[in-house]
Amino acid sequence: MESILVLTHADETGSALTKASLEAVTAGVDLAARLGAELAIGIVAKHASHAAAQVAGAANRLLAVQGEAFAQARFASDAAACTEICRAAMPAIVVAPDSSRFARVMAVVAARVGGAIDTHITAIGGAEAVEATRWFYRHRIEAVITRDKRPWFLLLDAGTHAPYAGEGPHAQPDEIAIAAELPEMRTQVTGFRAPKLDQQTIRPDAKLLFVAGAGWTKKQPDGQVHVEEAGNLILRFLHLSGASLGSSKSLVDQGGEGQPVLPFLTHLNQVGQTGSTPRHPKGLATCCHGEEPHVVGWRFIGERRAVSLDANCGWTRGKADVVYVADAFAVMTKVNELLGEAASRS
Repeated sequence: MESILVLTHADETGSALTKASLEAVTAGVDLAARLGAELAIGIVAKHASHAAAQVAGAANRLLAVQGEAFAQARFASDAAACTEICRAAMPAIVVAPDSSRFARVMAVVAARVGGAIDTHITAIGGAEAVEATRWFYRHRIEAVITRDKRPWFLLLDAGTHAPYAGEGPHAQPDEIAIAAELPEMRTQVTGFRAPKLDQQTIRPDAKLLFVAGAGWTKKQPDGQVHVEEAGNLILRFLHLSGASLGSSKSLVDQGGEGQPVLPFLTHLNQVGQTGSTPRHPKGLATCCHGEEPHVVGWRFIGERRAVSLDANCGWTRGKADVVYVADAFAVMTKVNELLGEAASRS
C-alpha cells in the first residue's frame, strides 16, 4: 500500500497555509481515499498550530518543522525542513504545491531521500497505480506519467483542485527537529513592497482574464497606430472591472523588436504555449489571432469570449464560446463607458 505525504507551507503571516498548499491537501486526501492509503501532512511554518488546525481532520498524522528560521522562504532552511519531514514520514508518494517556495527546493529534497520528481502536475489519478497528468506546452500534448521509483514527488499546479476546507478535531502536530545545524542565514526578509491595486495588472484571483493581442499596436482603420489610446483603454478596463491582464507572446516580444509596445506589459503577463496557464473562470481575448499555441494556455478557463475584426479568426473555429466581430477599440470604449456609469451609481 502506498503511503502518502502532503508537504505544505505557510503564507507570509507565518502561520496560515497558502491556498496552493490547501489544494495539495485536497489532492492528497482524494488520492489516499482512492488507494486506501495512510496520509500524513507535513507543515513548514513559523507557527504550525494554526496551520495544523486547518487540516486536522484530513490526515492520519501531522508533522511540522517550525520556528523563526522557517518563517520566510529560504533555500537552505526549506530544503532541510522538507527533507527531515520526508525522513520521518517515509512516504511512497509526496504531493506538494508547485509554488515558488517549494519549486526551488523540492528537486534537492527528492535527491536527498533517493526519490524521483515530476513538476507541473494537473491531476493525479489511477486506481491500482498512481498516474500523474501534466501538459508539455511546446509539444501541445497531455501526458500521463507512472513511475516505479519511490518516493515519487509530485508538484501540483495551483488552481487544479479546490482548497481543502474540511473540519476535524484539533490536533497538535508532531514537531520534527532538524538533525544538522542550519547554515548561516545570509538572506534577511525586511518587508514586502507591492504596487498599488490600480497599478497591479496580474491578479490570480480575479474572475476575469483580459488578454491583449498584438492587434492593439497595429495600424488602425485610419492608417495610424494608437498605442497610447490602447493602453489607456486597457488600463481603464482593468481598473473598472478588477480583471487580470494577460498578453500574447507576440505582443510582449515587440519591445525587443523595436515596435510600439504597451509599457505596462511584461513577460509575466504572457499567456499561451510558452507562458503561464491561467485559471480564471472567464476569459476575454482582444486583438488576438486565437491559434492553438495561444489557446493552449486557456485550458482551465470555463467561459471564453473574443473580440476580433476578422470573422475567420482562430477564435471562431471552436476555441471560443462567443466571438464579437467588431473593432476592439470601439467595443472597449463602450464597455468602459458602461462600467463607469455603473460605478458612479454604486
